[in-house]
Amino acid sequence: MDTAAFRADLELIPETLAALADALRAGLPGLERLPTLGASRVLVLGMGSSRYAADVVARRYRAVGANVVVELASTELLPPATPDLAVVAVSATGGSAEVLRAVERYRGTGRLVAVTNRPASELARLADVLVPLGAGVEASGVACRTFRATFPVLDAVLAELLGTEPAARFDADATRSAAAANDELLATSADWLAPLADLLAAPMGTWTLAPAERASSAQQAALMLREVPRRAAYASETGDWSHVDVYLTKTQDYRALVYAGSAWDAQALEWMAARGSRFAAVGRDLPGAELTLRFAGDGDDSVAALTEVLAGELVADHWLRAA
Repeated sequence: MDTAAFRADLELIPETLAALADALRAGLPGLERLPTLGASRVLVLGMGSSRYAADVVARRYRAVGANVVVELASTELLPPATPDLAVVAVSATGGSAEVLRAVERYRGTGRLVAVTNRPASELARLADVLVPLGAGVEASGVACRTFRATFPVLDAVLAELLGTEPAARFDADATRSAAAANDELLATSADWLAPLADLLAAPMGTWTLAPAERASSAQQAALMLREVPRRAAYASETGDWSHVDVYLTKTQDYRALVYAGSAWDAQALEWMAARGSRFAAVGRDLPGAELTLRFAGDGDDSVAALTEVLAGELVADHWLRAA
């Protein structure tokens, strides 16, 4: 890992998303083989950032009745291989030990699909079908562009496997809009990054909140704060926050990055206001926020999921450089 190269990786996000939008329009390699697998159920396996993104995509398909389950590849309790089950293994590097171990039980079934950024990886070799992420080389070794690429690529994979359309897609239009939105945030970061980093810095850590529909933003932002500058950070889904994290607002110098848009924002903010917590809002104007960050398309959940996490990533890089 070369965290010093993290900012350079972030700067390439708009270009990567724009290229991915073009690839989605042209048709990703491997997609044409998926309808022939005859799957009515899909199991998605992943770890870390891959699983965060997969959870968000799969939830959209379950909402229209599709049978899609996302599991940690590290679990021992995986379903048996059956003729109606397609297994999609997601790993940016294609070398995650947990993923490689998990797919052994599905190897040779004819319905193992690899979604990876490295077509020459061990995961790609084991799979029956490969669909590449096409995110380019991440010089830092930190998943940022591969994290974003997972949303539209996995979305395309599930659509082909199941023949189902959710209400909203991570399609070429959303991906191109996100390219522009990421470019906007990078271009304006000199105006808001330092104040945001100062606001979120607290002795006991930083908390991130996001709605279930974009829970990946809170999870990935907290991961970046831990992985890059090695600071304590904790993620919650906004509604669940009132059941698992609210207690710390009473005893900590509580600082939060709130990815807005949850039906439960007001409930969380009421507790924060009563206990003097400090927070920044991303994507919506929230009462009590000391800093609000907006960008073009932030009302679209697909664009937001591909863009808003950049706030946390840039804070992570800022803290790394300050140290």
